[in-house]
Amino acid sequence: MYGCDVTSLQEIIPLRRMTRLPGAPACVRGLINMRGTIMTVLDLGVRLDPTRAPALSGSIVVLGIRERLVGILVDEVTDMRSIAPRDDAIGEADGTPWGAPDSVVRGVTTVDDTAVVMLNLEALVTQVLLF
Repeated sequence: MYGCDVTSLQEIIPLRRMTRLPGAPACVRGLINMRGTIMTVLDLGVRLDPTRAPALSGSIVVLGIRERLVGILVDEVTDMRSIAPRDDAIGEADGTPWGAPDSVVRGVTTVDDTAVVMLNLEALVTQVLLF
């Protein structure tokens, strides 16, 4: 299970047909038209595990990153919660550095006894799209 900071989250939309970009990395699923704005969609599963097959269903999390809209295809959005820093958390949540500043992973915590890997979506997007 993964979590992220939702401050850049714009909305969550159902998966829709995308236009594939020839020569793009496998994690770049394609482009969609979002109310007149062309948006790149990345497949989070393929980005984190290149051996994984592209998702055939799920949702697109629309983010505003560096004044651009970017979609992240996820299997499922299960919940939105505020996660306060905890003594047993590893990484940014407890103030200790975890990985490089441009690391995709910010840290690990638990929610309802389930481990949650906290992602840095801005780093994930900028590493792939180079902007």
